Parts: sequence; structure tokens; C-alpha cells
Amino acid sequence: MSETHPTAPLTVLLGNYPHTRPLKDGTIPVDGVGCQYLESSPLPPAFARMVRELAYDICEMPMATYLQARDAGVPVTLLPAVLVGSTHHRSLTRLPQDPEITPGDLVGRRVGVRAYGQTTGLWVRGWLQEEYGVTSSDVTWVTTEDVHVAQYTNPPYVERSGAERVVDLLRSRDVSAAVLGPKAIGGQGAGLVPLVADAESAGSAWAERHGTVPANHLLVVRDDVLRTRPDSVLNFYRTLKKAIVATAGERDDSPAGRAVTAGWSASLIACLEIAGRYALEQELIRTPVDVEAIEEKTAFLDK
Repeated sequence: MSETHPTAPLTVLLGNYPHTRPLKDGTIPVDGVGCQYLESSPLPPAFARMVRELAYDICEMPMATYLQARDAGVPVTLLPAVLVGSTHHRSLTRLPQDPEITPGDLVGRRVGVRAYGQTTGLWVRGWLQEEYGVTSSDVTWVTTEDVHVAQYTNPPYVERSGAERVVDLLRSRDVSAAVLGPKAIGGQGAGLVPLVADAESAGSAWAERHGTVPANHLLVVRDDVLRTRPDSVLNFYRTLKKAIVATAGERDDSPAGRAVTAGWSASLIACLEIAGRYALEQELIRTPVDVEAIEEKTAFLDK
């Protein structure tokens, strides 16, 4: 990583969504700021590069990765924007031909997940404990990848598998259930069934109870960039916020549609507080999350 020159283009890593398209194609330009939009397909390797190498000025980042990076002292600051989010009761799955089991039956069993630090897993383990009394240490979590944050060490109830995909763990009967993110549900997870009978209703009930929708991907800026180029960061943020408003018609009223927002709000604060509590309970982080301190660093963006 090198310090960004005050007039150099901002290097920005964002996924491809309706609300990021106007920035990338220049339909809604960032006033007074050049932006170099970089691509990564798939996205997860870019998240690891950001927290390990500080590879970009501004970067999309999963909630769990951000919380772990913050806990490890990685010099990045959260920008108040949710790029991807949804409820995750649908994400805990099994093979359709296997005997029916409930989430409460997972105590003492093995469950597959891409990485213990995957954000979908954070939210699934959160509602597992909250609604079924199943704590993280009640389950052996079998992973196919490492976490993004290099400083983190998995708890003893996490096991690394040699399988390439989470669905392969199910098919080999190495695990009883598997956690799959939104994209994987429609890909490698096609045909799998959720352990929660009415998953969509259960997810909606969670969102109503908590007053927020689980955020999967947020946005961070390198601390040195925020310190030396606050006006550039402000202009970029305002443009993203404008793009989110301009593309509102391309999102529906589902939890995933409602999750996409920009700005410090009661919903985002609640989301961070809940995610922080879940992460602490699951030993993803070591210290409580001070959401007020997080908000204070970028409160100027919404003034």
C-alpha cells in the first residue's frame, strides 16, 4: 500500500449492482474526483486483499470481515452504506433426500460453511442462538476457505476441510447441513431445502422484531485516504447515495430490496449493534463493538 496522492484517482472496488452501475458507467459522475473502478470476479478475493494489503482506497466489504478487521486494528473506516443485504433463514440448508431435521437438532452435529468468518454464517449463527438456543460451540463448523483477516484464528470447534465447495460436504455426508450465501443458494445450492419450514416468514419476523435487515456488504475507506482526502471521500459517498436513490425503482419491497441504503439511520445502527453482539458471542471478535464511535468518525458525511 502507498499513500494516495491528493489529485490521483481514487481506486474503488465495488460489485456490479443496479445502484453501483451509475458510478461505474459515469451516468452519475463524482464531482471533482477521478475514480478508477477495479473489478474482481469473484468478489471475495478482493475483500481479503483489502484487509491484508489495503489494496484499494474504497472497497466493498462484508459485515463480518469489517468487524474482524476493526477488531484486528486494520486501518479502515466504515462508510454508512449497505450494498447487499437480506434475511438468512433460507441460508441453512440440507439435501432434500435426507431425513428432515430442525435447526434445534444441530447440537453436536457438523455444519458446512464457506468460512467461519463468512457474513451469512454470522447471521445464521445469530438467529440459531436467538431462536433455537443453539450456540456456536454446540456445532462443529466445517469450512472450505480461510477467513479474510489474516490475524484471526478460528475457534477449536471450527474444522478445515479439503472439499472445494460447501455443497460437496453435504453430498459426501460429511455434514448434516450447510450455510450458503445468497448467490450460492441459486448456484451450487440449487435444489437444497431450508431447515426452517417457512424460511421467508421467519426472516421477515426477525427483521420486524429487530427493526433492520441484516447487512451483508458495506463499504470501507482506508484511514489514510479519509484523513488526507476527506472532501474526495465525501463527494464519492454523496454520489453513491444519489445512485441508490436514483435506482430505487429497480429494487422491490423484499428484505433484499429494502436493505440497500446509504446514511446513518436507526436501522443501520441497530444492524451494527446486533452484528457486533453476534460476532462477540461467536468468538469472531474479542472486544465489544462501539457503534457510537464508528458513527462518529463519518457523521460528517450526512451533514
